[in-house]
Amino acid sequence: MSGSNHIPKAVLYYDARSAWSLAGYGKDELEPRLVELSKGENFSPTFLRLNPKGTVPTLVVPFENTLPADMESRYKAITETEALIAFLDKSRSIMSHTHTTSAAPAPDLPALRTVAPAVSAFLKGRKAALERYLSENEGNEIRVSEKTKKFWLEKKKATEDLLTPLNEADKGDPELSEVGRKAREEYFEKTKAAWEVGLALVLNEINKELIGPFALGEQISIVDVHLAAWLHELVILSGGTAQDSGVVAMSRLEEHVGGGFAFAKEGVSEAPTAAGATTSSDGSTPALATTGSKSKLAALWDALAGRPSWQNVFGIRG
Repeated sequence: MSGSNHIPKAVLYYDARSAWSLAGYGKDELEPRLVELSKGENFSPTFLRLNPKGTVPTLVVPFENTLPADMESRYKAITETEALIAFLDKSRSIMSHTHTTSAAPAPDLPALRTVAPAVSAFLKGRKAALERYLSENEGNEIRVSEKTKKFWLEKKKATEDLLTPLNEADKGDPELSEVGRKAREEYFEKTKAAWEVGLALVLNEINKELIGPFALGEQISIVDVHLAAWLHELVILSGGTAQDSGVVAMSRLEEHVGGGFAFAKEGVSEAPTAAGATTSSDGSTPALATTGSKSKLAALWDALAGRPSWQNVFGIRG
């Protein structure tokens, strides 16, 4: 094949902390380009030209026949996570399923205080970037449309609303102002609904429907790509790590959801993970780790953790 017929690789714009960027594809398949969400790089004018929503992952595909008729560029940006992974997965699987996620910590003050430093730093970086873009636009250093300016203002307000309860996480309720008290109450209401009600229902349904060892049976599929990223993020929020065994990871998740939540478990022996983990990273072992039974999600976790891509993607994240 001549050089003139060479088709460049697709470019995946991603952030290392974005669960939905973690599809586990190699450098021979994609050219990865880092977009640091903590610095607000996804809101830069350059990135917004690729993806007006300012979200990652974004896949830029150099295939002319994927373009809408009204676009002249040779490249198409795929910005919806499900569409992106489905596109990448066409040569491996034609299956596609939706996902549901919750990124908020569990609804209590100790949990809020635990996550506040890291999350506040992230949000402050994003707020600073948005303020800089708005200032540069006002000073004619950059020029953007009114639509982009409105987008920045909306994101700035949403970021400030999130920062309010986080910035005062170290205060007791009596020390809060009326605005701070209201912000904390709204935060707890939303996170309680997300974790104890919505998430518990979703987790039970997924655990019930899994075939095993992977989501749809013996072969890994696009469903597992979604579940791996989502489940890993939930376990991290619950105090676990990627090196925990499936039983330990799901025990952490059960405890964090609270309200007596527990997965249905089957009498199967625990398989060793790639990291050989039978205890959590802090050396403790939840009681369930020694029962010889585990949930389908725990078995899925172990099946996924045994793959090299799991260590390549999650090994640096916890």
